[in-house]
Amino acid sequence: MPTLKILLADDHEIVRKGLRSVIEAQRECEVVGEASDGRQAVALAKELNPDVVILDVSMPQLNGLEATRQILKTRPQTKILILTMHETDPLIRGVLDAGARGYILKTDAGRDLVAAIESLRRNKTYFTSRVSQMILDGFLKGNNRTAEPEEVGVRLTPRQREIVQLIAEGKSSKEVAVALDLSVKTAETHRANIMRKLDCHSVSEVVRYAIRNKIIEA
Repeated sequence: MPTLKILLADDHEIVRKGLRSVIEAQRECEVVGEASDGRQAVALAKELNPDVVILDVSMPQLNGLEATRQILKTRPQTKILILTMHETDPLIRGVLDAGARGYILKTDAGRDLVAAIESLRRNKTYFTSRVSQMILDGFLKGNNRTAEPEEVGVRLTPRQREIVQLIAEGKSSKEVAVALDLSVKTAETHRANIMRKLDCHSVSEVVRYAIRNKIIEA
């Protein structure tokens, strides 16, 4: 059986060390890289071509859901396993819509991580019991399908969601421009368009929007 290449992404070094220890105790599993924020995870996924990316949802620069979308856009064959402290309905919907193949709680990682990795190796999915029940009940099917946890009447593009996270994290237009490889003028235009679209008049209002819509954590 070929070695499974795994990329870890979590902004806490102690968590990454713990995950690496569990993974490297398994035969034919190799941690090929570690990322401390979502943007680095996307870059390393392109560079290292991992089979599985284990992503924390709440990361700086780019949250796990946006990172999932970007990774799968360029490497659709990569399997994403979401690791989180939370199990709310909006987050679960966001994870499934983003295209992740697995979802486990950090509190259960010691028990579930190896099983989740093995399921993904076999091209299967691995979800917590709550997520599995939601799928079984047809929560995301037909007329019961709900939109991502974004406020009614507001639909941000993926790039705008990225910028909202950076603004909410306190980044200036210049810092946004550097992070996204834009000109400062373009970053300022994006910022103004977002503020107008969200009807926000201050950074604190953007922060509240980002928290309500699970782009960042409180």
